[in-house]
Amino acid sequence: MYKTQGGVNMKIGVFGGSFNPPHKMHESIASQLIERKLIDKVIFVPTSNFYPKAGLISDEERLSMLKLLIKDKKEYDVSDYEFGRLTYTHQTLEYFKNENKNDEIYFICGSDNLEQLDTWKEYKKILTDYKLIVIPRKENIDEILNKYNEYKNNIIVANLENNYLSSTLVRNFLKEEKYQEVKEYINNNVLDYIIKNNLYK
Repeated sequence: MYKTQGGVNMKIGVFGGSFNPPHKMHESIASQLIERKLIDKVIFVPTSNFYPKAGLISDEERLSMLKLLIKDKKEYDVSDYEFGRLTYTHQTLEYFKNENKNDEIYFICGSDNLEQLDTWKEYKKILTDYKLIVIPRKENIDEILNKYNEYKNNIIVANLENNYLSSTLVRNFLKEEKYQEVKEYINNNVLDYIIKNNLYK
């Protein structure tokens, strides 16, 4: 499903997260990275329910919403690779590298993730074997980059517009059934799915 044809080299961005729910910030990050030609394709990889996060709805519902989000967009894909297991990031990246042997794999993350990366399992392997596209948030990005100076050639800082939206804010609107207010933040197809299935109430 994710293999490229004819040995054509592509830059594939692996975009992990809970996507609880997927919203317009996720769309914006993916589209800006492609528009700027930092990558050619984005694969959204929702985390499994093994991930210890309060209020996380089912794997299947989040996957269905992501499929609606990427509908008819050939530069996007979605994977359920992490479902049913506790998976470390280095394993996920290795999976996609094996599936796309002729392509370059990029890990898309926020500066908050990069700041904590040295606590992750096999973090040096991630920094050595893959390119990271880091989206600055409120953290001091220069200070964080200094910590990983020996891997600086594998880290790309992407200053994007509209790169932060609180998923908690979105869920609170949904919980209170403020659907008019939340339309600003959620794709119409995704919102219709949420309403139809009585999610986040």
